[in-house]
Amino acid sequence: MFQNKKSSIFIVGDSTVSSYPVERAPQAGWGQVLNQFFTDDITIVNEAASGRSSKSFITEKRLAGVEEHIKEKDYLFIQFGHNDAKKDERFTDPFTDFKYYLKQYIHVAFEHKATPILLTPVQRRSFNEDGIFYETHGDYPKAIIQLGKEENVPVIDLGERSKVYLKNLGAKESKPIFLWLDQGKHPNYPAGLQDNTHFSEYGAKEIARLVIEGIRDLQLPIEKYITY
Repeated sequence: MFQNKKSSIFIVGDSTVSSYPVERAPQAGWGQVLNQFFTDDITIVNEAASGRSSKSFITEKRLAGVEEHIKEKDYLFIQFGHNDAKKDERFTDPFTDFKYYLKQYIHVAFEHKATPILLTPVQRRSFNEDGIFYETHGDYPKAIIQLGKEENVPVIDLGERSKVYLKNLGAKESKPIFLWLDQGKHPNYPAGLQDNTHFSEYGAKEIARLVIEGIRDLQLPIEKYITY
């Protein structure tokens, strides 16, 4: 069997990270566009899936699929939190089972001599009537940062980075980052759309830039393959 000798970045996460078919354009996750920031020396394997929490991704055997292919000198980028807060079978408590499930991703990476990278969940477009940004992820980002210290795993605080980015843009100017489409503007969404969670392709690229900045700040070896 052909063995990919290049370093790969495996990405696990939810709908803010995942890839979308052309019939869903201009929707895109940041994992879908991350390859645009690297040379061909890095392979991006985006396994993120819409609607998944750290728990449901595992119970659906999706992590097992990653484990079959991840290898030494690869990376595993882990971003959950959006759906872990949902009050259904996906729910995890931030400081107990959320951390328990995230540890399983970390251990898969370590067992295969790959490097796990934790990411706090990217922000929603959450502004109140006065244009003031507010946090929607509760204690999940705090639990991730805590776990990173406990397991000696690097953390890209994408939640904080995206918060600063969106606050600087403001309520109105941040709309193009997300799926805000006027009626009749796009054939895939003829009735228009107002979605404050999912990104446009432009927005996905802007969020991917924040991830790239995080890679650089951590001085990860793969930064030498960054093209931007």
